[in-house]
Amino acid sequence: MIVKSAEFVCSNTQVSKLPAPTKPEYAFIGRSNVGKSSLINMLTNKKGLAKTSQTPGKTQLINHFIINDEWYLVDLPGYGYARISKSKKEDWNKFIRFYLDKRESLQCVLVLIDSRHEPQKIDLEFCNWLGEHGLPFVIVFTKADKQSGVKTDQNVAQFKKALLQTFEQMPDYFITSSENKLGREEVLAFIDGVNKGFTASPLERG
Repeated sequence: MIVKSAEFVCSNTQVSKLPAPTKPEYAFIGRSNVGKSSLINMLTNKKGLAKTSQTPGKTQLINHFIINDEWYLVDLPGYGYARISKSKKEDWNKFIRFYLDKRESLQCVLVLIDSRHEPQKIDLEFCNWLGEHGLPFVIVFTKADKQSGVKTDQNVAQFKKALLQTFEQMPDYFITSSENKLGREEVLAFIDGVNKGFTASPLERG
């Protein structure tokens, strides 16, 4: 897939105000500070499209970007950031999970995992929640340039082993680096392949 255009559409905290579900969309989510904004900017080849921040937990909204006027890339708030109030965290969780569970045009959730770390409980719990709700997802391991390929492979293998304790098989996964564009073509090719099978329902078209 060649990304010809990538534009910000809207930010929301209410699912009812999202764009009409007439185009396929892909939700990007992960722990705070996993490198989500950098990955989005790398995939779209548009520096500054998603705002990167040194402050984890900065994304607090559902952000929609339209790519090639054909599909939506959805930037979701990071989970697991401790320095916000418990009530605020519960509110976030509620609207994020409502969006994931109810959004008709959501084709796949891309769960971002920092490749530098051993399996984290919060990541595994989120993957299990997606599995329990029958939501299709793939794993995107980030920041592979920050360590040796051997170390990345070891951490990926550990994550696979941990996930296979509750899943029959490992979902598709990609190893990426925003610095050197590792994995860019593979992730975009995956999205392109899913897009080809998308048809909006008659209600959504109307």
